[in-house]
Amino acid sequence: MTADPEIRVVYVEDDDRLARLTTQYLTTHRVEVHVVPRGDQAVSEVLRIRPDVVLLDLMLPGADGLDVCRQLRARTDVPIIMVTARTEEADRVLGLEGGADDYVPKPFQSRELLARIRAQARRARGESGPRAECIVVGNLVIDATTMQVTVDARPIALTTSEFALLHALAQRAGRVLGREQLLQLLHGSTDEAFDRSIDVVVSRLRHKLEGDPRNPRMLKTIRGAGYMLAPDGK
Repeated sequence: MTADPEIRVVYVEDDDRLARLTTQYLTTHRVEVHVVPRGDQAVSEVLRIRPDVVLLDLMLPGADGLDVCRQLRARTDVPIIMVTARTEEADRVLGLEGGADDYVPKPFQSRELLARIRAQARRARGESGPRAECIVVGNLVIDATTMQVTVDARPIALTTSEFALLHALAQRAGRVLGREQLLQLLHGSTDEAFDRSIDVVVSRLRHKLEGDPRNPRMLKTIRGAGYMLAPDGK
């Protein structure tokens, strides 16, 4: 008898064979998969099922995956992993700018996909590392156990990737972290992500945290070196 699932996934994919094979593999590893074959059905199904992670193809009938990603991000903070044959960096950047948390190109290894699903689910549940007290950086407060962030006591809704990046910077407030360091901290290997993904997430964070994202006071760019969270948070 199969053990109860530990992760629930909505998989938006119109390739029947790929969806079936992927579902078979994930199910044997305690992942409950709900396949949605059309983009225009995705948002309603995600809101109904309330999964831990969404796997989202880019090329879909009914609605483009990027449009689906933006619609989902406007309504929920569920982790979104783009799964697509379009592997150009511009496409990956578009997906991340639309609110995706990760990106897996086709053809993919099932074990890698499972690892990424588990990583996103852990982050969303606040289980990605050792429990920690709140981190306070100026007017910014980060609670790692609940994944809650406030600025001037105002709650800020972040995706799992946004939270993970902000938390990494806050733990090292006042220190400059290069893109490779940040990729290593967030993904465990610079081979599993790509350089501009950090820039995209930083941009998204600034629009949520800063009064003027074009002139950031908290999340600083150190030219030629990387990024730093200002120690006074101002």
